[in-house]
Amino acid sequence: MNNDFYKIQTENKKNMNAKKLFSALIFLAVSSSLFVQAENDPVLMTVNGRPVTLAEFQHIYNKNNAINALERKTLEEYLELFINFRLRVEEAKYQGLDTTAVFIRDFTNYRAQLAAPLLTDHEAHEAMLREAHNRMQEEVEVSHILIRIPPSPTEADTLLAFRRIQMAEYRLKGGSSFEQVARDFSEDQSVVDNGGRVGWISAFHTIYPFETRAFNTPVGAISAPVRTVFGYHLIKVHDRRPTRGEVLTSHIMLFANRADAVESAMVLSRMNEIRDQAIAGEDFATLARQFSDDRGSAARGGELPWFGSGRMVPEFEAGAFALTEIGSISEPVQSDFGWHIIKLLDKRGVPPFEDVRDQIERNTNRDERANRGVESFVAQLKKEYDFQVNQASLDEFTALLKKSSLHDTLFQAEIANLHQPLFSFANKIYTQADFAQFLINNPNSPQSIPGEIIKERFNVFSTQTLLTFEDSQLASKHPEFRFLSQEYHDGILLFEVSNREVWNRSQQDIEGLTAFFNANRHRYTWDAPRFKGRVVHAKDRASMREAQRIIRNRRMSDTEINRALHAMNRDGVRVRIERGLFLEGDNRFVDRDAFRSRERIEPATDFPLVQTFGRVIRQPEEFTDVRGLVVADYQAYLEEQWIKYLRAKFPVVIYEDVLRMVREN
Repeated sequence: MNNDFYKIQTENKKNMNAKKLFSALIFLAVSSSLFVQAENDPVLMTVNGRPVTLAEFQHIYNKNNAINALERKTLEEYLELFINFRLRVEEAKYQGLDTTAVFIRDFTNYRAQLAAPLLTDHEAHEAMLREAHNRMQEEVEVSHILIRIPPSPTEADTLLAFRRIQMAEYRLKGGSSFEQVARDFSEDQSVVDNGGRVGWISAFHTIYPFETRAFNTPVGAISAPVRTVFGYHLIKVHDRRPTRGEVLTSHIMLFANRADAVESAMVLSRMNEIRDQAIAGEDFATLARQFSDDRGSAARGGELPWFGSGRMVPEFEAGAFALTEIGSISEPVQSDFGWHIIKLLDKRGVPPFEDVRDQIERNTNRDERANRGVESFVAQLKKEYDFQVNQASLDEFTALLKKSSLHDTLFQAEIANLHQPLFSFANKIYTQADFAQFLINNPNSPQSIPGEIIKERFNVFSTQTLLTFEDSQLASKHPEFRFLSQEYHDGILLFEVSNREVWNRSQQDIEGLTAFFNANRHRYTWDAPRFKGRVVHAKDRASMREAQRIIRNRRMSDTEINRALHAMNRDGVRVRIERGLFLEGDNRFVDRDAFRSRERIEPATDFPLVQTFGRVIRQPEEFTDVRGLVVADYQAYLEEQWIKYLRAKFPVVIYEDVLRMVREN
C-alpha cells in the first residue's frame, strides 16, 4: 500500500525522541469537539460520524504537497491516504489515548506556550522593546531621595512615608539644596553621604518606574514623587549624554589604605614600577597574575567583564573610559580599594536593535515591563467585549476586609454569602460568588491596605477571566490556529496508536517475525555467502580456552553465551568479541579461516590470539540474518492488515458534491 501520507504526517516520529517531539507540538484540544468549524465551511467527509471539513482537508493537502513538491499526489491518491490517516486517529480515540494523563499534561503545557503570542498586544510589546533600546542610547545622571516603605506595609506605613516625601519636596521647593535634603531625609544609606548622587544610569540599570521617571524628567528638574517596590523617590536629573557604550579591560590592583598617605604613596610607587614594566613590553596578563591583589581577575590575566556607565566605582570607570586606543594602559588610578592600572582591550557601542532584541526581551521579562503587552491586550479586550464593573458590589468586599484579612475564615464565610452581579463582558455576567471563590483560593496579595488589596486581587481575577474567555475564542478567530490545533492533536494520537499497533509489534513480535520470514523466504536471498558467527580476540591462552568452552556449550542459548563472554571482562578486558554476518572482505580473520584467504595477518600485540567460531551460510537461515529487511516488510504488512481492519470497523462517508469543489479548484 502507499504510505506517503502516513510518512508525511508522522515524519520522523519513529526516532527515539519522537514521542517528546510530538508531545511538545500538541496545540489545542484533547477532544475534537473543541475544534470549531468555521462558517460556510462544508463537511467533506465523516469518519465514524466525525466530520472533516473542506478547509481542514485543503489545509493539510496544500501543506503536504508544498513540503513534498517533487512527489505531488493526485487528489484521488491523497484522499485515500488522508482517509487512512483519519482512521488511525479515530482508532486512537476509540482506545482512549486522548484521555490519558500524559497526553493531557503535555497538551496543556504546550498549548499555553503556543497560545501566548495570540494573547498579547504585539504592538505594545514591540514598542516596549524599542523604548528600552532607545534608552540604551542615552545616559542620565541622577540623584535621589528615598523614603522607604516596609514590606507588607499597613495603611499607616504608606501614609507616613508619603507625608515624609512630601516634606522633603516642600523643603526643596523652599530653596534647600537637593544634597542637604537628601542628607536630612533619604533612607538610601548607599548614597546619602554624597547628597543622594546615584550617578549615570541607562536602561535596565534601575527598576523600571525609577528609570522611566528619570528619563522623563528634564535636566536640572526634580521629579514628582514616584513609588517603587522600595518606597517613594524624588529624582533630580543633573545631565544627559549619549551612551558611552561598554569597554573590555584588564587591570592590576594593589591594595592601599586611602586614608594613610604614607602607605598610599608607597603603593603608588610600586604601581608605577609595574606600569613601567608593562609599557616596556612585558605581558600585562603575566604581570597581573604575578602582582595583582584582585586574585579573581588575576587568574584571568586581569581581565574584567564588559561594563558600561554606573557599573564600576567612579574613579575606575573614569580611568577606563578615558582610554581611547585599544591596548593603551592608564596612569595609576586611585579608588577606595587601592591603586589600579587599566589596559583597554576592546570597546563597543550599543548594537542595532535587531542584534540585541532577544537580550532586551530577556531583560524586560525580569522587570515590571514583563506584562505590558498583556495589560494592553486586556485593555483592548475590555473595549471589544464592553467590560462593565458594578463598583458597589466590589466595595462590599473592601468593607468586609477592613474588619479582617484575606486569610480569616470569618471573612471567607462572609464573602461566600455574596451573590450580586460583579462585572460583565461579552453578554456574560460574573457574580460576587465567582470573585469570592477566587479570593478563598488565592488569599495572598502584595498590597496591605484593604482597598488596594481588593483592587489588586480583582484586577488579577478579571484579567484571568478575560484571557480565559479569549483563549476559548482562538480557534474561531484564527483559522491557522484551528488547523494547527487539529494537526498536532491528531499527530500525537497518530504516533501513539501506530507505536502501539505497528511499530512496537514489528520490532518485538518474534513469533510473528519468524512466521512472516518463513512464509516469504523467497524475498530474502543473497548473491554471495556470509560467515555467521564470532571472532574472538584473546589476551592469553587461558582466556581463549575459557571463551572456547563457553561458545561450544550446546546447553547454553545464544543470549546466555553473550552474557558469559561479557562476564569474562568484569575484572579487566580479557577478550574482544566481533559477532555477526561477514561477507568476504569484511574481516581479515574471517577471510583467513572461512574463505581461505592466504593473506598473512599479524594480530594486535595486546590480543595476540584470534579464533573464529561459526560457519558459512549461502542464504539466510532465520529472520535475524536479515532482520532489518524483515522488520520493515513485516511493519508494512501489519499496517496493511490494520487499515483493512479499520476500514471495516469505522464507516467513512464522502460527500461527492463537496469533493467536486476540490476537483474544480
